[in-house]
Amino acid sequence: MTRRLAEVAKKVGVSEATVSRVLNGKPGVSEATREAVLTALDVLGYERPTQLRGDRARLVGLVLPELQNPIFPAFAEVVGGALAQQGFTSLLCTRTVGGVSEADYVDLLLQQQVSGVVFAGGFYSQADAPHGHYELIQERKLPTVLVNAAVDHLGFPQVSTDDTVAAEMAIGHLRTLGHQRIGMVLGPRDHIPSRRKLAAFLASDEADPKLVEHTMFSLEGGHAAGSRLVAAGVTGIVCASDILALGVIRAVRRAGLDVPGDVSVIGYDDSAMMNCTDPPLTTVRQPIDAMGRAAVEMLMALIERAAVAADELLFEPELVVRASTARART
Repeated sequence: MTRRLAEVAKKVGVSEATVSRVLNGKPGVSEATREAVLTALDVLGYERPTQLRGDRARLVGLVLPELQNPIFPAFAEVVGGALAQQGFTSLLCTRTVGGVSEADYVDLLLQQQVSGVVFAGGFYSQADAPHGHYELIQERKLPTVLVNAAVDHLGFPQVSTDDTVAAEMAIGHLRTLGHQRIGMVLGPRDHIPSRRKLAAFLASDEADPKLVEHTMFSLEGGHAAGSRLVAAGVTGIVCASDILALGVIRAVRRAGLDVPGDVSVIGYDDSAMMNCTDPPLTTVRQPIDAMGRAAVEMLMALIERAAVAADELLFEPELVVRASTARART
Protein backbone atom coordinates (compact mmCIF):
# COMPACT_ATOMS: atom_id res chain seq x y z
CA MET A 1 0.00 0.00 0.00
CA THR A 2 2.80 2.42 0.95
CA ARG A 3 4.62 1.67 -2.30
CA ARG A 4 1.44 2.30 -4.27
CA LEU A 5 0.88 5.65 -2.55
CA ALA A 6 4.45 6.71 -3.29
CA GLU A 7 4.31 5.69 -6.97
CA VAL A 8 0.98 7.40 -7.60
CA ALA A 9 2.04 10.53 -5.72
CA LYS A 10 5.23 10.75 -7.78
CA LYS A 11 3.30 10.18 -11.02
CA VAL A 12 0.79 12.97 -10.29
CA GLY A 13 3.13 15.32 -8.47
CA VAL A 14 1.16 15.49 -5.23
CA SER A 15 1.73 14.29 -1.67
CA GLU A 16 1.04 10.76 -0.48
CA ALA A 17 -1.51 12.22 1.90
CA THR A 18 -3.45 13.66 -1.05
CA VAL A 19 -3.41 10.30 -2.79
CA SER A 20 -4.63 8.65 0.41
CA ARG A 21 -7.52 11.12 0.68
CA VAL A 22 -8.57 10.33 -2.90
CA LEU A 23 -8.37 6.56 -2.38
CA ASN A 24 -10.42 6.79 0.79
CA GLY A 25 -13.01 9.14 -0.67
CA LYS A 26 -12.16 11.98 1.70
CA PRO A 27 -13.02 15.63 0.96
CA GLY A 28 -10.51 18.44 0.48
CA VAL A 29 -9.21 17.39 -2.94
CA SER A 30 -10.01 19.21 -6.17
CA GLU A 31 -11.85 17.33 -8.92
CA ALA A 32 -8.88 17.74 -11.27
CA THR A 33 -6.49 16.23 -8.73
CA ARG A 34 -8.89 13.40 -7.94
CA GLU A 35 -9.19 12.50 -11.64
CA ALA A 36 -5.41 12.70 -12.06
CA VAL A 37 -4.88 10.27 -9.18
CA LEU A 38 -7.45 7.81 -10.52
CA THR A 39 -5.94 8.00 -13.99
CA ALA A 40 -2.48 7.37 -12.54
CA LEU A 41 -3.80 4.24 -10.81
CA ASP A 42 -4.98 2.95 -14.19
CA VAL A 43 -1.73 3.83 -15.96
CA LEU A 44 0.38 2.15 -13.29
CA GLY A 45 -1.77 -0.97 -13.37
CA TYR A 46 -3.28 -0.67 -9.89
CA GLU A 47 -6.90 -1.60 -9.25
CA ARG A 48 -9.13 1.18 -8.04
CA PRO A 49 -10.71 0.80 -4.59
CA THR A 50 -14.14 -0.81 -4.75
CA GLN A 51 -15.98 2.29 -3.59
CA LEU A 52 -14.49 4.31 -6.47
CA ARG A 53 -15.24 1.92 -9.27
CA GLY A 54 -18.71 3.30 -9.83
CA ASP A 55 -17.15 6.67 -10.56
CA ARG A 56 -14.84 5.26 -13.11
CA ALA A 57 -15.56 6.91 -16.24
CA ARG A 58 -18.63 6.79 -18.28
CA LEU A 59 -17.21 4.34 -20.75
CA VAL A 60 -18.96 1.70 -22.87
CA GLY A 61 -17.15 -1.04 -24.76
CA LEU A 62 -18.15 -1.48 -28.40
CA VAL A 63 -16.85 -4.85 -29.62
CA LEU A 64 -16.81 -5.47 -33.38
CA PRO A 65 -15.41 -8.37 -35.42
CA GLU A 66 -13.75 -6.18 -38.07
CA LEU A 67 -13.73 -2.80 -39.78
CA GLN A 68 -13.16 -3.89 -43.38
CA ASN A 69 -16.85 -4.58 -43.85
CA PRO A 70 -18.33 -1.06 -44.05
CA ILE A 71 -21.45 -2.06 -42.12
CA PHE A 72 -19.45 -2.20 -38.87
CA PRO A 73 -17.92 1.30 -39.03
CA ALA A 74 -21.40 2.59 -39.87
CA PHE A 75 -22.82 0.87 -36.82
CA ALA A 76 -19.97 2.15 -34.64
CA GLU A 77 -20.75 5.70 -35.76
CA VAL A 78 -24.42 5.37 -34.83
CA VAL A 79 -23.74 3.79 -31.44
CA GLY A 80 -20.90 6.18 -30.63
CA GLY A 81 -23.11 9.17 -31.41
CA ALA A 82 -26.02 7.85 -29.35
CA LEU A 83 -23.72 7.13 -26.41
CA ALA A 84 -22.22 10.63 -26.61
CA GLN A 85 -25.71 12.11 -26.35
CA GLN A 86 -26.07 10.20 -23.08
CA GLY A 87 -22.72 11.45 -21.79
CA PHE A 88 -20.81 8.21 -22.43
CA THR A 89 -17.70 7.52 -24.47
CA SER A 90 -17.35 4.37 -26.55
CA LEU A 91 -14.20 2.24 -26.46
CA LEU A 92 -13.87 0.55 -29.85
CA CYS A 93 -12.56 -3.01 -29.67
CA THR A 94 -11.93 -4.83 -32.96
CA ARG A 95 -10.86 -8.45 -33.14
CA THR A 96 -7.74 -9.23 -35.17
CA VAL A 97 -6.60 -12.55 -36.58
CA GLY A 98 -3.76 -13.81 -34.42
CA GLY A 99 -4.06 -10.75 -32.20
CA VAL A 100 -6.43 -9.56 -29.50
CA SER A 101 -9.40 -11.90 -29.14
CA GLU A 102 -12.94 -11.11 -28.08
CA ALA A 103 -12.28 -12.78 -24.71
CA ASP A 104 -9.15 -10.62 -24.26
CA TYR A 105 -11.20 -7.50 -24.89
CA VAL A 106 -13.78 -8.61 -22.34
CA ASP A 107 -11.03 -9.00 -19.73
CA LEU A 108 -9.71 -5.55 -20.60
CA LEU A 109 -13.12 -3.92 -20.39
CA LEU A 110 -13.84 -5.57 -17.05
CA GLN A 111 -10.51 -4.31 -15.71
CA GLN A 112 -11.38 -0.80 -16.86
CA GLN A 113 -14.71 -1.03 -15.03
CA VAL A 114 -16.72 0.08 -18.06
CA SER A 115 -20.37 0.86 -17.51
CA GLY A 116 -21.55 -1.58 -20.19
CA VAL A 117 -20.79 -3.33 -23.47
CA VAL A 118 -22.41 -3.50 -26.90
CA PHE A 119 -21.41 -6.43 -29.09
CA ALA A 120 -22.06 -6.57 -32.83
CA GLY A 121 -21.26 -9.63 -34.93
CA GLY A 122 -19.49 -11.45 -32.09
CA PHE A 123 -18.93 -15.08 -31.19
CA TYR A 124 -22.40 -15.11 -29.61
CA SER A 125 -23.76 -15.56 -33.15
CA GLN A 126 -21.76 -18.77 -33.72
CA ALA A 127 -22.99 -21.94 -32.03
CA ASP A 128 -19.58 -23.65 -32.05
CA ALA A 129 -17.52 -20.65 -30.89
CA PRO A 130 -16.24 -20.21 -27.30
CA HIS A 131 -18.76 -18.46 -25.05
CA GLY A 132 -17.02 -18.49 -21.68
CA HIS A 133 -16.33 -14.74 -21.72
CA TYR A 134 -20.08 -14.05 -22.00
CA GLU A 135 -20.66 -16.16 -18.90
CA LEU A 136 -18.04 -14.04 -17.13
CA ILE A 137 -19.96 -10.90 -18.10
CA GLN A 138 -23.12 -12.43 -16.65
CA GLU A 139 -21.32 -13.28 -13.41
CA ARG A 140 -20.11 -9.69 -13.09
CA LYS A 141 -23.62 -8.40 -13.94
CA LEU A 142 -22.17 -6.00 -16.50
CA PRO A 143 -24.92 -4.37 -18.62
CA THR A 144 -24.62 -5.86 -22.10
CA VAL A 145 -26.60 -5.76 -25.35
CA LEU A 146 -26.06 -7.97 -28.40
CA VAL A 147 -26.76 -6.86 -31.96
CA ASN A 148 -28.17 -9.53 -34.29
CA ALA A 149 -29.11 -13.12 -33.62
CA ALA A 150 -27.37 -15.08 -30.86
CA VAL A 151 -27.30 -18.61 -29.52
CA ASP A 152 -30.17 -19.29 -27.14
CA HIS A 153 -28.52 -19.78 -23.75
CA LEU A 154 -26.64 -16.51 -23.16
CA GLY A 155 -29.47 -14.50 -21.63
CA PHE A 156 -28.69 -11.00 -22.94
CA PRO A 157 -31.15 -8.60 -24.58
CA GLN A 158 -30.72 -8.48 -28.36
CA VAL A 159 -31.44 -6.07 -31.20
CA SER A 160 -31.74 -7.90 -34.53
CA THR A 161 -32.82 -7.60 -38.11
CA ASP A 162 -35.45 -10.21 -38.96
CA ASP A 163 -33.30 -12.62 -40.99
CA THR A 164 -36.28 -14.74 -41.99
CA VAL A 165 -38.09 -11.78 -43.52
CA ALA A 166 -34.87 -10.61 -45.19
CA ALA A 167 -34.41 -13.97 -46.95
CA GLU A 168 -38.07 -14.11 -47.94
CA MET A 169 -37.85 -10.63 -49.48
CA ALA A 170 -34.77 -11.49 -51.54
CA ILE A 171 -36.09 -14.84 -52.72
CA GLY A 172 -39.50 -13.38 -53.50
CA HIS A 173 -37.90 -10.64 -55.58
CA LEU A 174 -36.02 -13.18 -57.69
CA ARG A 175 -39.12 -15.35 -58.09
CA THR A 176 -41.08 -12.31 -59.27
CA LEU A 177 -38.42 -11.77 -61.92
CA GLY A 178 -38.93 -15.32 -63.15
CA HIS A 179 -35.88 -16.98 -61.59
CA GLN A 180 -36.38 -20.63 -60.69
CA ARG A 181 -32.87 -21.91 -60.08
CA ILE A 182 -31.84 -19.77 -57.12
CA GLY A 183 -28.71 -20.27 -55.02
CA MET A 184 -27.73 -18.88 -51.65
CA VAL A 185 -24.33 -17.88 -50.21
CA LEU A 186 -24.28 -17.89 -46.40
CA GLY A 187 -21.79 -17.57 -43.58
CA PRO A 188 -20.42 -20.54 -41.60
CA ARG A 189 -22.81 -23.39 -40.78
CA ASP A 190 -22.92 -22.49 -37.07
CA HIS A 191 -23.73 -18.82 -37.78
CA ILE A 192 -27.20 -18.19 -36.31
CA PRO A 193 -28.35 -15.41 -38.73
CA SER A 194 -27.25 -17.61 -41.65
CA ARG A 195 -29.19 -20.55 -40.20
CA ARG A 196 -32.32 -18.40 -40.09
CA LYS A 197 -31.86 -17.31 -43.69
CA LEU A 198 -31.27 -20.91 -44.71
CA ALA A 199 -34.48 -22.06 -43.01
CA ALA A 200 -36.43 -19.39 -44.93
CA PHE A 201 -34.78 -20.47 -48.18
CA LEU A 202 -35.56 -24.15 -47.66
CA ALA A 203 -39.17 -23.30 -46.81
CA SER A 204 -39.63 -21.48 -50.12
CA ASP A 205 -41.08 -23.09 -53.22
CA GLU A 206 -38.71 -25.13 -55.42
CA ALA A 207 -35.72 -24.53 -53.10
CA ASP A 208 -32.81 -26.85 -53.80
CA PRO A 209 -30.57 -27.48 -50.73
CA LYS A 210 -27.74 -28.41 -53.11
CA LEU A 211 -27.62 -24.78 -54.21
CA VAL A 212 -26.57 -23.48 -50.77
CA GLU A 213 -22.93 -22.53 -50.12
CA HIS A 214 -21.40 -21.79 -46.72
CA THR A 215 -18.24 -19.70 -46.56
CA MET A 216 -16.40 -17.04 -44.56
CA PHE A 217 -17.65 -13.46 -44.73
CA SER A 218 -15.14 -12.09 -47.21
CA LEU A 219 -14.76 -11.11 -50.84
CA GLU A 220 -12.72 -14.25 -51.45
CA GLY A 221 -15.33 -16.43 -49.76
CA GLY A 222 -18.05 -14.97 -51.95
CA HIS A 223 -15.94 -15.50 -55.07
CA ALA A 224 -15.31 -19.18 -54.28
CA ALA A 225 -18.94 -19.89 -53.38
CA GLY A 226 -20.21 -17.94 -56.38
CA SER A 227 -17.99 -19.91 -58.73
CA ARG A 228 -19.52 -23.17 -57.54
CA LEU A 229 -23.07 -21.88 -57.89
CA VAL A 230 -22.43 -20.49 -61.37
CA ALA A 231 -21.05 -23.89 -62.38
CA ALA A 232 -24.27 -25.42 -61.01
CA GLY A 233 -26.32 -23.27 -63.40
CA VAL A 234 -28.08 -20.84 -61.08
CA THR A 235 -29.64 -17.67 -62.50
CA GLY A 236 -30.09 -15.85 -59.20
CA ILE A 237 -27.99 -15.75 -56.02
CA VAL A 238 -28.97 -14.42 -52.58
CA CYS A 239 -26.02 -13.50 -50.33
CA ALA A 240 -25.75 -13.06 -46.55
CA SER A 241 -23.71 -9.84 -46.86
CA ASP A 242 -22.83 -7.19 -49.43
CA ILE A 243 -19.18 -8.23 -49.31
CA LEU A 244 -20.15 -11.79 -50.25
CA ALA A 245 -22.31 -10.41 -53.06
CA LEU A 246 -19.37 -8.45 -54.50
CA GLY A 247 -17.31 -11.64 -54.47
CA VAL A 248 -20.13 -13.45 -56.27
CA ILE A 249 -20.30 -10.75 -58.95
CA ARG A 250 -16.58 -11.14 -59.55
CA ALA A 251 -17.05 -14.91 -59.90
CA VAL A 252 -19.87 -14.46 -62.42
CA ARG A 253 -17.75 -12.16 -64.56
CA ARG A 254 -14.70 -14.40 -64.45
CA ALA A 255 -16.94 -17.19 -65.73
CA GLY A 256 -17.61 -15.00 -68.79
CA LEU A 257 -21.15 -14.16 -67.74
CA ASP A 258 -22.98 -10.91 -67.06
CA VAL A 259 -24.67 -9.45 -63.97
CA PRO A 260 -27.63 -9.14 -64.20
CA GLY A 261 -28.00 -10.40 -67.78
CA ASP A 262 -27.07 -14.00 -66.93
CA VAL A 263 -27.08 -14.07 -63.14
CA SER A 264 -28.91 -11.75 -60.75
CA VAL A 265 -27.22 -11.08 -57.39
CA ILE A 266 -28.69 -9.78 -54.13
CA GLY A 267 -26.64 -8.65 -51.10
CA TYR A 268 -27.50 -7.99 -47.48
CA ASP A 269 -26.80 -4.92 -45.28
CA ASP A 270 -26.92 -2.02 -47.79
CA SER A 271 -23.53 -0.92 -46.54
CA ALA A 272 -21.77 2.20 -47.77
CA MET A 273 -21.15 2.66 -51.50
CA MET A 274 -23.31 -0.25 -52.65
CA ASN A 275 -25.16 2.20 -54.86
CA CYS A 276 -21.83 2.99 -56.57
CA THR A 277 -20.76 -0.54 -57.49
CA ASP A 278 -20.89 -1.87 -61.05
CA PRO A 279 -23.72 -2.64 -61.31
CA PRO A 280 -25.29 -0.91 -58.28
CA LEU A 281 -26.17 -3.70 -55.87
CA THR A 282 -29.69 -4.84 -55.11
CA THR A 283 -29.60 -5.62 -51.40
CA VAL A 284 -31.64 -6.03 -48.23
CA ARG A 285 -31.08 -3.06 -45.96
CA GLN A 286 -30.55 -3.45 -42.23
CA PRO A 287 -31.99 -0.43 -40.35
CA ILE A 288 -28.66 0.38 -38.71
CA ASP A 289 -29.68 3.79 -37.34
CA ALA A 290 -32.77 2.47 -35.58
CA MET A 291 -31.01 -0.64 -34.33
CA GLY A 292 -28.02 1.28 -32.97
CA ARG A 293 -30.22 3.74 -31.11
CA ALA A 294 -32.35 0.92 -29.71
CA ALA A 295 -29.24 -0.93 -28.50
CA VAL A 296 -28.04 2.18 -26.66
CA GLU A 297 -31.49 2.78 -25.14
CA MET A 298 -31.53 -0.80 -23.86
CA LEU A 299 -28.02 -0.42 -22.46
CA MET A 300 -28.89 2.84 -20.68
CA ALA A 301 -31.87 1.14 -19.08
CA LEU A 302 -29.65 -1.69 -17.88
CA ILE A 303 -27.06 0.75 -16.53
CA GLU A 304 -29.81 2.55 -14.62
CA ARG A 305 -30.86 -0.85 -13.21
CA ALA A 306 -34.22 -0.87 -14.95
CA ALA A 307 -35.79 -4.21 -15.75
CA VAL A 308 -34.94 -5.20 -19.34
CA ALA A 309 -36.09 -8.60 -20.56
CA ALA A 310 -33.49 -10.83 -22.19
CA ASP A 311 -35.57 -10.88 -25.37
CA GLU A 312 -34.84 -10.22 -29.02
CA LEU A 313 -36.14 -6.98 -30.49
CA LEU A 314 -36.67 -7.65 -34.21
CA PHE A 315 -36.43 -4.90 -36.82
CA GLU A 316 -37.95 -5.11 -40.28
CA PRO A 317 -35.48 -5.08 -43.18
CA GLU A 318 -36.07 -3.27 -46.49
CA LEU A 319 -35.44 -4.55 -50.00
CA VAL A 320 -33.48 -1.96 -52.01
CA VAL A 321 -33.78 -2.76 -55.73
CA ARG A 322 -30.93 -1.58 -57.94
CA ALA A 323 -29.33 -2.84 -61.13
CA SER A 324 -27.78 -6.17 -60.08
CA THR A 325 -31.11 -7.99 -60.55
CA ALA A 326 -33.14 -8.37 -63.73
CA ARG A 327 -35.76 -10.61 -65.29
CA ALA A 328 -34.55 -14.14 -65.95
CA ARG A 329 -33.84 -15.03 -69.57
CA THR A 330 -36.36 -17.40 -71.07
